This record gives sequence, C-alpha cells and structure tokens, in this order.
Amino acid sequence: MNTTKRLLLASIFIALCAGCSPNNASSTATKKAIYTVDDAKAFLQKVDTDVTRLNKPASHAAWAYATNINYDNAQVDAYLGEQLSVMWAKYAVEAAKFNDVNVDADTRRQLNLLKSGLEIAPPSDPAKAERLATIASDLAGMYGAGKYCRTENECFSLVEMSAEMGVSRDPALMLEFWEGWRKVSVPMKEMFVEQVSIANEGAKELGYANTSELWRTKYDMPAQEFPKELDRLWGQIQPFYESLHCHVRAELSDYYGEDIVPLDKPIPAHLLGNMWAQSWGNIYDIVKPQQEMNVPDVTKALTEQGYDEIKMVKQAENFFSSLGFDPLPDTFYERSMFQKPQEREVQCHASAWSIDEKDDLRIKMCIQKTGEEFNVIHHELGHNYYQRAYKDQPMLYRGSANSGFHEAIGDTIALSITPTYLQQIGLIDEIPDESNDIGMLLKVALDKIAFIPFGLLVDQWRWQVLAGDITPEQYNTLWWQLREKYQGVAAPVTRSIDAFDPGAKYHVPANVSYTRYFLAHILQFQFHKALCDIAGSEEALHRCSIYGSKKAGEALNNMLEMGKSRPWQEAMTTLTGSPNMDASTIQAYFAPLKEWLDKQNEGRNCGW
Repeated sequence: MNTTKRLLLASIFIALCAGCSPNNASSTATKKAIYTVDDAKAFLQKVDTDVTRLNKPASHAAWAYATNINYDNAQVDAYLGEQLSVMWAKYAVEAAKFNDVNVDADTRRQLNLLKSGLEIAPPSDPAKAERLATIASDLAGMYGAGKYCRTENECFSLVEMSAEMGVSRDPALMLEFWEGWRKVSVPMKEMFVEQVSIANEGAKELGYANTSELWRTKYDMPAQEFPKELDRLWGQIQPFYESLHCHVRAELSDYYGEDIVPLDKPIPAHLLGNMWAQSWGNIYDIVKPQQEMNVPDVTKALTEQGYDEIKMVKQAENFFSSLGFDPLPDTFYERSMFQKPQEREVQCHASAWSIDEKDDLRIKMCIQKTGEEFNVIHHELGHNYYQRAYKDQPMLYRGSANSGFHEAIGDTIALSITPTYLQQIGLIDEIPDESNDIGMLLKVALDKIAFIPFGLLVDQWRWQVLAGDITPEQYNTLWWQLREKYQGVAAPVTRSIDAFDPGAKYHVPANVSYTRYFLAHILQFQFHKALCDIAGSEEALHRCSIYGSKKAGEALNNMLEMGKSRPWQEAMTTLTGSPNMDASTIQAYFAPLKEWLDKQNEGRNCGW
C-alpha cells in the first residue's frame, strides 16, 4: 500500500513526537515572519524525500506481520511504524509554521494534506505515543489470530465461520458462530478506550477539537458540512433500501417462521448470510423470485473450468489489460499472498499493497473459489492499478481523490462482471435474456444496496466515540441503536454492557475509516455510467460491461493519474462531467428491481 493509505492503519499512525508540540508559542512567533515561499517548497521536498525513504522498510515490516503474525514480526512492525509516524507527526506540526505564508495553491494543498494525513495522531509525550504503538500492534494481532473454540480441541477461525454462515440455514449454528466471534473482541475494549483517550490528546496538539474532527476534515469541505452531505446521499437511497428490507424480512419470516423473524421488528443479524449482516448475497436462494431465473452460477463455473486462485487473479488482470493498462509486474505473483498458509496465522482481510510506491504491487487474500471472491479480486486489483497510476505524483498526492474513490474503482470494474463479460471470457455459454434481469439485479442489490447503511453507520458510531460524546459503557448500546436505525437489523440475543461488538469488525480495531465504503457504493455507479457512456454501450446500465474498451480505460486512467493532487470534485468532473456525488444513478441502475419489489411488498407490513 502507498504511504497515504498505509497511514490509515493503526500500526503506522501512532508514534511519538517528542519536542514537536505546537504549543511552543514563543518559538513559533519568533520564526513566523521570516518564512518564505521557498522555505515552504524546500520543506515539502524534504518531507517527500524523508517519508518516501522510510516508507519502504516500514511497508515491508507491515507486510511481514500481516502475512505472518508472531511476536518478532509484531515488534519490527511496531518499531518501524513508530519511526515513520514520528517523522510524519513531526512534519505535520511543523507545517503549521507556514500557515501565514502566501504560497501558491499547490503548495498550500500539500501543506494541508500533511497536517491532516494522520488518522490517529500521536501526542508529544513519548511514553503515551509509544503506548499507542503497542496498543495498535496488539489489537491487530488479537483480531488476526482470533478464534472461537467450541471445545479445547475444536476451534474455528473467522474465515471458517464466515464460510459456514454463508451456506448454513441452521439458526442455532449461525447464532453460535455469531456469538462466538464476538467473544474475540471483548478483550479489545479496554485497550480501545485507552487508545481513543491518548489519540484525542494528539489531535488537540494538531489543532483539532478531537480525533472525530480530524477524520472529518479530509474531504475538501468543512468538517461540520461533511455529515450533512452523507445524510443527503443516504436520503436518496433510503426508500429503495426500505423496499429491499421489507421483501427480505418477509421471505426470511416465511422460511424460518414468524417466531424467529417477526414481521414488525428488525431482522435478527445472524440470519443474513454474513458475520456482520453487512451484505446479504448469501441468502439469495431464500429471497429470490419464485419464477425460475437463469442467473449465472459463477462459483459453479469456476469449479467446473478448473479455476484455482492464480487463474482467478490472472483473469482479473486480463480485465484491466483489455482496457489498455500495462500488465502487472512478475513480482506481483511472486510476492502476493493468495491463500491462507497452513503453518501460520495471517490477516485474511483482503487488501492491496504498494510496498515501494512504484512497482512492488501485491494483494493479500485468503481466496476462496467463489463468485463473490472473483469479484473481490477485481476490486483489489483496482486498488493496485490506482496505486500505480499515481506513482509519479509527489508523495503527498499518492492517494485517491477522496477515500471513497479508491474503494469505488475496483467496485466499478466489478459492475462490469455482467453475463456479457462472463460469456466473453468463457465462463458461461449463453447470456440470459432480459426476463432474468430481476434475479441478477436482486443479487447485486443484496450485496451493494444492503451494505450502504452499514457503510454509513460504522463511522457514525465512531465519530461519537472519538469525540468523547459517549462513555465506554454506552459503546455497545449506541452500536445497536444505529444498526436498528439505519439497517433495521438487531442483535439476535441480549448483549452485555461489557460486550464490544463493533470490535468484531476488522476496521474498528485497525482504525480504518469506514465512510470510504459508503462513498464508494455511491461513486461506483456514477463511474460505471460515465464509463459505459464513454465506451458507447447501448445496453441498459445494469447490463453494460466496459471490458475491452480502450477508450473507457484511457478516461479512467486520466482520473486515476491525478491521485489527490486536486480536490475530489475536480477529479470527479474529469470522468463524469459533474463535481457532485449523486445517488440517483443507483435509482436508474436498479429501476426494474424497485418496481418488482414494490409489487412484492403490496399488503406487507414494511418498516421497523
């Protein structure tokens, strides 16, 4: 992963910054008047050189730990993470001395990005900053090595439990695994609380009210305006989500019985085919249209055609090659992790890495040979091609226009995994006619539309936590209040006040902002429509694939190469012609499904 993205991970954000507190007012006041534009440019060049030089060994250490969780790798990762973060934190504070210098817009943008580049800001007290580094490493290790043990000799990993919850229709077993995984996060809570407290000290030293405000300043708009923008976008999607929820709950109630799924309450979280109830594609067989649908079974096709993990990745690479992108380097296949090793613990959460911010691209996955994973691989390679596209930008611009762009690019490509594409690559023989579109759209909606409120609420919870608006005793209560408010999903059993269910989601203990995923689910449909228009597609938006369109690939790359050198609104305009995020494209994409859902829901009791 690149420097900017790596700074999203807890092991990189947190380090000491001894002697660099901005509270040294007399020193700052003395020097302020003598700083020049040339001083600012020289300072940024030094930052670029120093951070780039240290990032490579720090990234190697992070990779080693993520792919081999043990004590020694944890120590090296934490140490080099501290060295990188102490440097970043020191320079972030120093950047403030140029606040009153009349620099050009490009220089000002880089200075601002430097100041807001941390997600968890270290305080100047060395002992506290070192403690933050230890907490980050410990939380990552606890999550990655977490297991639920039924007996002393019968334990299950997250990968194993998630796979079972995707196919099981036994409520008792799904509840057991659901509760079992949430035992892993309970010991994390005390450390997480301590981390929030220390991080807020660091945020205040950088001039922010708290870490919540720091997180919300990264979107080229005032921090207080950003939540309003999210609410506006959610308002565009909410009616469609409520229609989907109503149908899914009714079908689950028919399947399991109204005593298990009442028709006037939120859906129990363990019955939606996913450990976090964040996507519902695994229950398609329960909620699909009653009429026979010819929906391609990609998982079956992959098995029948002998696809292994490498062949799945090669095919995803072929998609990008068809758009005109250069092949991935040989080292990508030599150094990536495609399977979970038998002999060691690893972080299986899929991620894309640019170790040297140039050509050492990798993905880390525990690939399962399923249609869902086939999509995920396309998504992760989207990160890699984005990383490579902006590699020649200055270090502070090596990142996506906003955090949602990075996630959206791979998902945009995945929207082109249509029956037309599957036929072109030989995974299916015939393209189902339009009478099958409802089934295919429902499949997509169960993954993407079902996810959107979850993508919104994770940081809605975290912003309140990071601002100190709620006490640790209220963490779990607020979590389930938001799950019910936005998702219409409830815990299947009473949760203890000591539980830490948010910590059962990787991104919380890893301190990875989640709003990016909400934004990505908006942006990908806008990007998809723009690329389909550029490719000259005459098919319905949900049937369009840009596979093979060099023209679309060129337009996409033009935006990717910008990195974060310009405000995201300008990058947006480059591809879509508009500076605004707009969820109305989702309504257009799923229009036939919305009409079908409304008919199914006639006479049903919707809402919760």
